[in-house]
Amino acid sequence: MANNNASGGMSHEKIETSNFLMIVLILVVLLFGGLVEIVPLFFQKSTTEPVKGLQPYTALQLAGRDIYTREGCYNCHSQMIRPFRAETLRYGHYSVAGEFVYDHPFQWGSKRTGPDLQRVGGKYSDQWHRDHMNNPRDVVPESNMPAYPWLLKDNVDAASMPAHMRALRTAGVPYTDEQIAKSAEELKGKKEIDAVIAYLQVLGTLVK
Repeated sequence: MANNNASGGMSHEKIETSNFLMIVLILVVLLFGGLVEIVPLFFQKSTTEPVKGLQPYTALQLAGRDIYTREGCYNCHSQMIRPFRAETLRYGHYSVAGEFVYDHPFQWGSKRTGPDLQRVGGKYSDQWHRDHMNNPRDVVPESNMPAYPWLLKDNVDAASMPAHMRALRTAGVPYTDEQIAKSAEELKGKKEIDAVIAYLQVLGTLVK
């Protein structure tokens, strides 16, 4: 018994006194734990199948999502409503994974400086969003959000959209050849504000 305990003690001491060995074992534990938590999600229908009625973003909506990401809107606005009573009373049904199966990457996040945007679709008119992006204080006097007046002046980058949609199709978004071929023409002459509004107006409209 004494020899076994001593052997066990020496083994434990070896791990504690070797930085390299400790780091390797910690990484192994984290990797195993991550696999146990993450891998099953790839086989659950609730996380891999779209909610009823979900369609891939149109070319205009997708362009708006790109601008939303480019401007860093996700730094202040979450798109993940937590399933707590106070949250759902204010914003509506909590977010579900099936709403985001075509999002690469999804925009859930956890930063909540600004209001949660997941159920913003249809909540305000297009003109309200236009005024809000041009100067937030015009519609929300207490807002500390910066203005984005260039969105009303700059045109959408239409030429890059076909390649973007083809890349998303590779990732599993079911865009057709026809949708991809027409995407650049659909965006021709569109302002960036039109694209952002199109994106915001579709958020959270399928789950009530």
